[in-house]
Amino acid sequence: MSYKILVVDDEPANLRILERLFRRDFEIVSASSGIEALELLRLHNVALILSDQRMPGMTGVEFLKRASEMRPHTVRLLLTGYTDVGALVEAINSGVVYKYVAKPWTNEDLRQTVGRALEHYETVKAQYDLKNQNERLQSRLKATRDGFVRVVAEMLDMKDPLAPGHARRTSSYAVAVGQALGLDREELERLSLAGFLHEAAEVGVPNEILFKTSAPTADERRLMKENFERGLRLLGSVPDLEDVAWVVRYYRERWDGAGFPEGLRGEQIPLHSRIVAVADAYDQMTTRHPLRPGSTHDEAVARLQAEAGRKFDPSVVKAFCELKSIGQSPNAPAPMVNVTLANNSPSVNATN
Repeated sequence: MSYKILVVDDEPANLRILERLFRRDFEIVSASSGIEALELLRLHNVALILSDQRMPGMTGVEFLKRASEMRPHTVRLLLTGYTDVGALVEAINSGVVYKYVAKPWTNEDLRQTVGRALEHYETVKAQYDLKNQNERLQSRLKATRDGFVRVVAEMLDMKDPLAPGHARRTSSYAVAVGQALGLDREELERLSLAGFLHEAAEVGVPNEILFKTSAPTADERRLMKENFERGLRLLGSVPDLEDVAWVVRYYRERWDGAGFPEGLRGEQIPLHSRIVAVADAYDQMTTRHPLRPGSTHDEAVARLQAEAGRKFDPSVVKAFCELKSIGQSPNAPAPMVNVTLANNSPSVNATN
């Protein structure tokens, strides 16, 4: 591989020596000052910089500091015979200078040093390329995930115009409880998405079954379960939503073990699912719907507390009921905790 090297020295004789020493193996770009070298760096992507320390206007260390900002992956060598030891040590420790070469140098030693520096450049470049590939992959995965969330929001809106608002509020309440329980940011993001998507697995269930006031028949329960499992498989197939699908699967379980789909009880139910269950129930109770009047905040809290230990995790109910951002005024429909959504995708921004 042919590398491009920038050599910088204010003494023309030294520049000619360095050019002759490396021009057979590398493409050489030369400058007689730090200012000139910085201009060249704007035009050339070099693998290695070999700079003198003592130059008028700008020392080698000063130049290399600025060069490291412009071309952070370029390997930087310093030629010095007089340098301030403290400044040199600081430059090496901070990564500004890879190595220094004492003047006068021997050509063979300098060739070997440059060779090792270029090996280091290849290692750094490979790491940088891998990091870029990972960032591009993560960006594509996020775009896929966010696109799926937007599609779900549109499907929910087509099925029930009140559903997207319910999804956003459930997400917001769930995050607020998660914050109160001390969950970290990664867990809060998962909780936010799970709260928003908690009804996604049921989007294929007909409205006449979902909204009926009587108990479902055996055929209706079978249809609900089939659609639920199909929706979970779809949700789990989306990159970065596998854990969210796990949360959604169990949010209908009950603390006493009488829930759906597997009859888990107590702490067998994932914590995130227990949180979404409380957030969903509260919003269902306090939202005005054509089929049911909305409860006040105090009425909803009383019902949650009555079901704590039976349907809901008592510690989650307690954390929810202690949120000061919900139900500020007595006997009023519950206000919403703060939530920000970009393109229908929930973000972690709730307050408690």
